[in-house]
Amino acid sequence: MHLLFIADPLESFKIYKDTTFAMMREFQRRGHTLAACEPQDLAWQSGGVVTARVRELRLTGDAQDWFAASPVTEPQPLHRFGAVLMRKDPPFDSEYFYATHLLEQAEREGARVFNKPRALRDHPEKLAIMEFPQFIGPTLVTRDAAAIRAFHAEHRDVILKPLDGMGGMGIFRVKDDGLNLGAIIETLNRNGDTTVMVQKFLPAIAEGDKRVLIIGGKPAPFCLARIPQGGEVRGNLAAGGRGVAQPLTPQDRATAEALGPLLMERGLLLVGLDVIGHNVTEINVTSPTCFQEIHQQAGFDVAAMYADAFENSIAA
Repeated sequence: MHLLFIADPLESFKIYKDTTFAMMREFQRRGHTLAACEPQDLAWQSGGVVTARVRELRLTGDAQDWFAASPVTEPQPLHRFGAVLMRKDPPFDSEYFYATHLLEQAEREGARVFNKPRALRDHPEKLAIMEFPQFIGPTLVTRDAAAIRAFHAEHRDVILKPLDGMGGMGIFRVKDDGLNLGAIIETLNRNGDTTVMVQKFLPAIAEGDKRVLIIGGKPAPFCLARIPQGGEVRGNLAAGGRGVAQPLTPQDRATAEALGPLLMERGLLLVGLDVIGHNVTEINVTSPTCFQEIHQQAGFDVAAMYADAFENSIAA
């Protein structure tokens, strides 16, 4: 099968940890052929179909020059690929939003897209938790600075974050003393122009912000606990957190098994739950990661599990 990956520039991949690379490697091992492009390579014109200028791709096995690619092709119809895998990293900005509409048009023309474009739009990674209040801790979403202050007064120790952040960007903790709360609200809220998420601080973050992967509606048996280092409150690997692979707890497995079938039914083949203690804090759907860290530390081949689920979904 000929597979098209829509991703960040290939030259930017850190292949020792990149999940999209792990997917590519497993698909090539199984005999599939690969192509790649970036979202800006997508186009549509009336009277035609959604196309992309792509590079045909072969993984070399070399740690430095890890891929060989053809020159950029003439525009190729997306529906002629066996499947399209949307793996562009966040942020979910206007251009990402527009790309999902192009991909949904490609679906109408016969393309198979994973994760489904409509599902990507319908599950913003921080706000998607609102649908599942039974699995989350105290949370507020608002533009109202007074409401943020009242939430802090009630819970005394809170986390504030922007809705469009990634990798721990823009996350602040405000403890009982309220130090710098006003300045942080001004920074994130921008005088009421920007919506902010506020959550009660969960002390279990000391044990890690766990990335629980759901693939084909089923949880992978291991998660990656991203543990904050030094005086840092964020466990994100991009913010210096240390990743430790560990078996799922019974509670985490039960949560993933409750959410997995529903999310799979909506077209989300791959989901990454962020879990602190027993609380889901985010539902990641754009380009969930941690395949390689789990494989390297626990020996469980997450990419193979993903490829199995993908092939089963294509065959269904």
